[in-house]
Amino acid sequence: MAGGSPINGKGVETVSDHYYSNRPSAAHDRKTVEVELRGKKVRLVTDAGVFSKSGLDYGSRVLIDALDFPAGASVLDVGCGYGPIGIAAGIMGASSITMLDVNERAVELAGENAAANGIAQAKAMQSDLLEAVSQQSFDVIISNPPIRAGKETVHRLFDQAYGCLNPNGALWIVIQKKQGAPSAKAKLDTLFDRVEEVTKDKGYRIYKAVKGS
Repeated sequence: MAGGSPINGKGVETVSDHYYSNRPSAAHDRKTVEVELRGKKVRLVTDAGVFSKSGLDYGSRVLIDALDFPAGASVLDVGCGYGPIGIAAGIMGASSITMLDVNERAVELAGENAAANGIAQAKAMQSDLLEAVSQQSFDVIISNPPIRAGKETVHRLFDQAYGCLNPNGALWIVIQKKQGAPSAKAKLDTLFDRVEEVTKDKGYRIYKAVKGS
């Protein structure tokens, strides 16, 4: 959950702390937000120093609404933030969900929120991109990538995701056109057998990249 930035009331992007740092320096400011994920209302605890602490960001909303995968799939959520994408995958019937974030505060929240919302098949782990699961494989990988960490980091995420996907598995990402969607699409095209733009909404692009058998 890391692609864009929260939007304040004047439509200006704001960043209160580097959500992609290992250990946020911001003082704790825990609060609970209520959101609807795939038709189910859930309550999520957020905190200062994590991405989009005031509520579900628009990019993640577009990604969650676009997701499509078979029930029983094994799912990896990279850059999970406090867990909404992984929890949505659980609501959709994923058999197992691994949620990764470099931010230790986000990891704690993601685990707490998954448990509180009955997503028992989910676990949260601290990881620099996919390093903690580099020897594992998944049917579906989902990411709202850490755009502000730089293009090199995002492209490294794509490389690692390809290596961790099962045959015929798919990587789902959201990225804004103004934050590098064309170059991201070009990079995905060099790795995956098929890349499609599933939808677009207010400048956000949802890409599904499929790994061949």
